[in-house]
Amino acid sequence: MKILGMGLVGPGFIAAHHLDAVRRLGDVEIVGIAGSSLESAKKRARELNAGRGYASYQELLADPAVQVVHNTTPNHLHREVSLAALRAGKHVISDKPLASSTPEARELYEAARQSGVAHVVTFNYRGYPLVQQARAMIAKGKVGPAVFVHGCYLQDWLTDERAYSWRLDPKLGGASSALGDIGSHWCDLAEHVTGARITAVLADLHTAVPVREVPSASPKAFAGAAKSAPRRKIKITSEDVASVLLRFDNGARGCFTVGQVLPGHKNDLRLEVNGRLASLAWRQEQPNELWIGHHAQANTVLTRDPALLDPAARGYAHLPAGHPEAWADAFRNLLADAYAWIRRGGTPETKPVALPTFADGYRNSLLVEAMLKSHAAGGVWQHVEDPLETPRTKRKRG
Repeated sequence: MKILGMGLVGPGFIAAHHLDAVRRLGDVEIVGIAGSSLESAKKRARELNAGRGYASYQELLADPAVQVVHNTTPNHLHREVSLAALRAGKHVISDKPLASSTPEARELYEAARQSGVAHVVTFNYRGYPLVQQARAMIAKGKVGPAVFVHGCYLQDWLTDERAYSWRLDPKLGGASSALGDIGSHWCDLAEHVTGARITAVLADLHTAVPVREVPSASPKAFAGAAKSAPRRKIKITSEDVASVLLRFDNGARGCFTVGQVLPGHKNDLRLEVNGRLASLAWRQEQPNELWIGHHAQANTVLTRDPALLDPAARGYAHLPAGHPEAWADAFRNLLADAYAWIRRGGTPETKPVALPTFADGYRNSLLVEAMLKSHAAGGVWQHVEDPLETPRTKRKRG
């Protein structure tokens, strides 16, 4: 099999996990990385054993050895780098969000549709075997018509007012913090698992820590609360807690909560779907179990066992029963799907079902934008535009 060459732009926190995942695939060569300068790129390339360092992302894009570009830059650079990569004819794997604003996300979505290359957004929770199991069970009618879809995504990394990240700066991270950063994951997961679309939202946002002590030096994502560094106070305008009511196109109702200032919750993503026949619940911090709830019989827990999974989910489980698989394995599964699509030509017809594209990234931007509008209007229902919807389907749903 031909070895594909990949280059990475933006060697921050998540970059190491992209590199780890592609190394595990075995048929991808890490050609090099581009950072803020040639010196920093060379330094990170040495630290990560990631090929050569490029002076700029433009230099990386000009290298014919790079066929696939991983965009792991801060949010405000997503549009610039991904658009340049598409125009250069490179396949693109971008971290979410697709862009820092809805107009930019739409521009990338349209460019990707016309590019003829693969375009992927890393909604990596789709890569868990039991997430795919839940999706398969719902698609086959085993839980009946959905009634209620609910859950949460709770974290505590911003609890201390001395914790700060570029994600809290609207110029770098976008207008939303908690919803854009982690609520986006929950919404993508809910729509992917249920196969339904969120059509309307009613959101209540709150900033529990309105003033933070910011390091004088440029802070990195997930920066700790070191006491010794010089600091200044800054007002925070984006939300760190939010609650959202949901309506789905299949008639189901739902709700979810997000928070980044909730002590004890590290990466607590949960999704539950209640149907007329049964319920399913999955928790990211216990990823090898799927709870199945019943009305007139005992509830059960399905553990991750390839022999017991639906054929659609079995390929995402790589170890025998009793050998836990977790976050890094799900990320690897997502990138395995991405590179499988690239090898098939990156056409719409050859895309793996579970793989999120720029269409999903744009869709997600529209969801977050609708939530921000709902809150700004005083907490009213806000319709969510569907980028894949045609005038004909709009009339049918109406």
